[in-house]
Amino acid sequence: MQWLVFFDLNNTLVDRQSAFTARAREFAEERGLGYEAVPWLKAADGQGHGPRDQFFRAVREHFGLAEPAEELWAGFRARMPELVRCAPEVPEGLSQLRASGWRVGIVSNGMADNQHELAAERCGTDLAAGGWMIGDSPEHDVAGGPAAGLRTMWIGRQGLAEGRAAGRPDGSRCQPGRLPPSSPAR
Repeated sequence: MQWLVFFDLNNTLVDRQSAFTARAREFAEERGLGYEAVPWLKAADGQGHGPRDQFFRAVREHFGLAEPAEELWAGFRARMPELVRCAPEVPEGLSQLRASGWRVGIVSNGMADNQHELAAERCGTDLAAGGWMIGDSPEHDVAGGPAAGLRTMWIGRQGLAEGRAAGRPDGSRCQPGRLPPSSPAR
């Protein structure tokens, strides 16, 4: 039997928050908004969980920018892939899981125009046999996994209490860079 595991992309496998902060600094500098714009952008971003079109409409309105929100978004996101980093242990850990017989998928709940996945199908399997969803967001990853028939594990960055607000993960809380056991607990 081949086991299936999905990892959330942003802030689980890659450091989206640091990339967003760096891009927010550049964005503020490019438009002469001043450094004080960066904390506003970070707060309004909501860690990337809100619709980007709404975010950039709010940015446009707040700073009185002439560019359409769609252009602001397109310019902002074009640079983001260059700023995103992942810890060196992440590719190594994913390779170890594959070598141990796991089918590994990387998924994201980001905007469909920026990232689109038919994860189980592209992993050459389906969700009928179950599997795992591992992510950093209790609300978006841990709560969403069971709806797809997956067990969940939370890689916590904000604290355990937040993780319990949206439901309990099946696996114990782990730190970034630490992977789940090599075989599913059934």
